[in-house]
Amino acid sequence: MRTSLKHFAAFAMFALAAAGPAGAADWPPAGKPVQIIVPAPGGGTADAIARIIAERLGEELSGNFAVVNQGGANNGNIGAGIVAEAPPDGSKLLFSWAGTLVVSPSLYKQLPFDPQKSFDAIGLIAEVPNILVVNNDLPAGNLAEFTDYVRKNPGVVNFGSIGNGSSMHLAGQLYMSATETNMVHVPYSAPGQATTNLISGEIQSMFQLVPGIAAQVNAHKVKAIGVMAAERSPALPDVPTMAEQGHPELLSSTWFALLAPKGTPPDIIQRANEGLNRALRHEAVREKLAALGAIVMGGTPQDLDKLIASELVKWRKVVTESDIQIQ
Repeated sequence: MRTSLKHFAAFAMFALAAAGPAGAADWPPAGKPVQIIVPAPGGGTADAIARIIAERLGEELSGNFAVVNQGGANNGNIGAGIVAEAPPDGSKLLFSWAGTLVVSPSLYKQLPFDPQKSFDAIGLIAEVPNILVVNNDLPAGNLAEFTDYVRKNPGVVNFGSIGNGSSMHLAGQLYMSATETNMVHVPYSAPGQATTNLISGEIQSMFQLVPGIAAQVNAHKVKAIGVMAAERSPALPDVPTMAEQGHPELLSSTWFALLAPKGTPPDIIQRANEGLNRALRHEAVREKLAALGAIVMGGTPQDLDKLIASELVKWRKVVTESDIQIQ
């Protein structure tokens, strides 16, 4: 009897070991939502994109994906830290973006996560590029004319942003570094005020995100100089990219991605990635993202890993050379 029990126990342990942790066959779990943590308050572009993706993922993977907003200061660092500490079982995923994953490590001495060690990449979702826009009275209609004007007026042209270390600020610093020009950074606490001052001429330029300025461009309240992406924005298809104007290195965007806590079973990562890519190919999803000024990305987890690695180096250089300080 004892021998039989030992054999049974040994067989059971072997079976459990062979089965391993719960994987894609049990994911997403029936009757329990997978939480997609968005480390920002509701209502913004990030929240809107996350909800579009969550809804379609539910359709593609026959599960329930619930967006959970985790607000707080410090560029989304708090929400990312929460997912970094979550169990690696697919119950919590992180919807994050460039600012948190590749800029924060250069701006903050201490973070509750490491972008390369705390997460397993699932995939890229979309990017919202920065766009250089100028006051209508500025004598420049394209990138060459703008750069020529700035060079002839060093330290005179202002560019507004929503604060030190923001995407708008870093895009401006990247531009100055690439063109060896000198402008004055003017940080604002509210993007609406910066746009108002751009229209009135109190500041002359902004490296705004496309959704924040497309309406003003279409209404001819400001002039669009160039989109800082590899392809034109669907929201402003008539505006050329910086690459089309001779500066392919001027790439700056807020890209969005989906990640899981480090150690999540590979088959869950694969299933999530496949579902994400199917969602991004869905015509209704593409239309909704385009309406937000977002360019669809997609790809493999390895694509996201490579982007994070390269962008960490790129923005660390910009932050260091510009001596950007976060108060």
